Amino acid sequence: MSSAGRESSDPAPVAVMIGPEGWRRQRGSDLRDRPLPPVAPLASDGLIAIGRIAIIFTILAWLAYVFGYFITGIINSSYQNNIGFLVETIVYVGITSVLALSALLYLVARQGALYRSRAHRRVPRAVIDGFFDTTLPTMTVLVPSYREEIAVVRKTLLSALLQEYPFLRVVLLLDDPPHPKSVADRGLLEGARALPGELEQWLGEPRERFAGTLERFEMTSVDPTPEQALTAMRELAAEFDWAVRWLRARQAEEPITDHVDVFFAEQVLGGLADDFAAVRAALLAGADDRSPLPHARMLQLHRRLAWTFRGEVTSFERKLYSSLSQEANKAMNLNSYIGLMGHSYEVRETPQGTVLATAGASGSVMIPDADFILTLDADSIVLPEYCLRLVYVMCQPENAKLAVVQTPYSAFPGSPTRMERLSGATTDLQHIVHQGMSYYGATFWVGANAVIRKRALDDIVEIEHQGGFEIRRYVMDRTVIEDTESSVDMAIHGWWLLNYPERLSYSATPPDFGSLCIQRRRWANGGLIILPKLWTLRQARSKRAQNDRTIETLLRVNYLASTCWSSFALVLLLVYPFNNRLLSPLVLLAALPYFAAMSSDLHRCGYKRMDIFRVYGFNLILLPVNLAGVFKSIQQAITGRRIPFARTPKVANRTATPLLFAFTPFVIIGWSVWTAWRGWVNGFWGNVVFGAFNASTATYALVALVGVRFALVDVWLGFVERLYVDDKPREVVRVRRRRAAPEPAPPGWHEVLYQGAAGTATGEYVSESAGAFKILADVPEAPVLYGRRAGDRVPQGYGRRATDRPDGRGGGTAADRRDGDPAVPHRRAGDRRNPAERDGSRRTPDRRVDGHGERTVEQS
Repeated sequence: MSSAGRESSDPAPVAVMIGPEGWRRQRGSDLRDRPLPPVAPLASDGLIAIGRIAIIFTILAWLAYVFGYFITGIINSSYQNNIGFLVETIVYVGITSVLALSALLYLVARQGALYRSRAHRRVPRAVIDGFFDTTLPTMTVLVPSYREEIAVVRKTLLSALLQEYPFLRVVLLLDDPPHPKSVADRGLLEGARALPGELEQWLGEPRERFAGTLERFEMTSVDPTPEQALTAMRELAAEFDWAVRWLRARQAEEPITDHVDVFFAEQVLGGLADDFAAVRAALLAGADDRSPLPHARMLQLHRRLAWTFRGEVTSFERKLYSSLSQEANKAMNLNSYIGLMGHSYEVRETPQGTVLATAGASGSVMIPDADFILTLDADSIVLPEYCLRLVYVMCQPENAKLAVVQTPYSAFPGSPTRMERLSGATTDLQHIVHQGMSYYGATFWVGANAVIRKRALDDIVEIEHQGGFEIRRYVMDRTVIEDTESSVDMAIHGWWLLNYPERLSYSATPPDFGSLCIQRRRWANGGLIILPKLWTLRQARSKRAQNDRTIETLLRVNYLASTCWSSFALVLLLVYPFNNRLLSPLVLLAALPYFAAMSSDLHRCGYKRMDIFRVYGFNLILLPVNLAGVFKSIQQAITGRRIPFARTPKVANRTATPLLFAFTPFVIIGWSVWTAWRGWVNGFWGNVVFGAFNASTATYALVALVGVRFALVDVWLGFVERLYVDDKPREVVRVRRRRAAPEPAPPGWHEVLYQGAAGTATGEYVSESAGAFKILADVPEAPVLYGRRAGDRVPQGYGRRATDRPDGRGGGTAADRRDGDPAVPHRRAGDRRNPAERDGSRRTPDRRVDGHGERTVEQS
């Protein structure tokens, strides 16, 4: 019998309506057809004032409850002869306090987001283009993928390739088994391997056209006559017109099967076409007005066309090489490739498999380094200016210690199911929270997309050796929330992180309850394990004479541990019948600003204000999922064994829900009804209201989001599969009592040369970790002095990044150096740079700004 945790062939629940695009849509699904604007509207004075009042009101209501019901009771000796009631009161006050703290910190983070929206001013495009005249940092986009659908990966790769960026190299990191057994898996792998070639061909025509246009313009005079300048403007407008028509044609050819396809076609292809059309119209208007543009500005516009279409795309499979880590998680997929960057290798066959052996600067496989790395999930899409604007911020002299800059992802609009719509609502709320956390310096790296400074990764790398090979860990894989732990590591080493206050990235949200359970259980797992590192961060900052603000620490602790304490607190409130005397209107008043603010935020994000009750029921049925993740963290802390990484499925069909998570909503509803009935009988009206509210919201979540029929099917499948055993007969192993030890097999000559005589003496000459440094009887090289950072082991004369090369040249662009190709010394036309002006040449580490005049923080 198939497992209940696998994908089900059943369609999505209760799809009763056909959308205009042709796919099935539920009642109550997301009807938005456009995303929110990239730049949020300025927060009004009234909105900011109401936010401050909400914070003060929450604090006062909580203090009034604690002093009015707890401290006063102690003073009046109300608990002297009733120890049980005292314990019950302490537990109840503790529960309400941690819940009030989480609510208060949401209000604080929200207020920080409002302040940032008031201060943010978008940098003009001409200013950014002028910056990239002399500074051309390289960028490598890493897209980790494991058995993803080809259509999903294709949109992600194209959104990365169409970035308006000078040196861009996109690498698809395939983590599929290299020799799959099933036909479906084999088809996915072959399709993914063919994607880079298909996309290179897809971009071939505009790439060649605009590269030639740029080269011809660079050969013209830098001081043309007015008539020549006006003619050049009209010619450039014609080039932009060609780009618009080409993009419109590709947009019309794009297959549309769901709302994500609509978003990609309209916001990436269509958005880029609209932008180019505006430039074309402006050029023609300027020419008609007889106002010629300066030669430098014309060169920038020519480069914009050439840079947009010249990105390089390739793929890499770490599981083909036994010299790389084979651990099954996203972090090690990224680490394996990042550890290879900046070096060249030879592919060699050994008795233990294919390995990559370092070859100085003359290897047949060269993996170029980069100044910046963009990590992008395989189901995410970034808008065309993402890289350009974020790298501009990172290259400002005052941001020399900025390690990560990102735009927390938003949900795709127009989701066809109610579950996906509610998942998207919570995602968009988290975007606001993360923006506010940056205001207080408590940013966490959100792994869906982020631009990372390569030097920051070199600073936190951990190096170990397995089987003679060097394994580097840049992104920590100790937990399944690898991005969160790496954020703390970077802060410990003196780096800081930033959420850029615009919406430039979007990612898929789970369309059904089964895939949502996988995602949220993974998110709830790991925070408790990372929590002790905050103390290490505090000590490191103390040694650097940096002040650690209390609000920053509280926000970080809440981010890591609130899932744990909120889940346990809610379980106690649901299960234990607390004394009716402990219930007070002050508790509801302390929670009222939180729900009112969240309702307002939902409305500002394009949802309904009443969705706040749907979100409450949504979180209520996720209670066992969050608890499962918390218990996994505790299990890992006790046993020391890492929890396997569970990938969120990106599939069209429904993902079946495990038995526990499918059955628990029925338990929550039944218990809430019983709580309300018991309160009615005993006259505890507070319990009646609480139980009825939980029962109604959880019932809505079960019926409208999960689907009763699908929940019952998953419960039945989960129950029945436990009644079955594997029908394959097990092999009978007969063991003799006095079995003579077998003689060790004599090693072959190649094993003696590979493992050494001592390694083959016992006959057990198969190493636990595959691979070794030297291949057969090769002449050994001089030993390498291993430093802690990867940057300490660079061969002399072989530059790691564009900023590190002693000759001031990059040794070829990222597009000129592919995996498996030797280095190409030439450069493209128009790529000349001034080596004297680099992003790291001027540093002011004590002053931080976002690159857009937002906020300045002075540190001692």
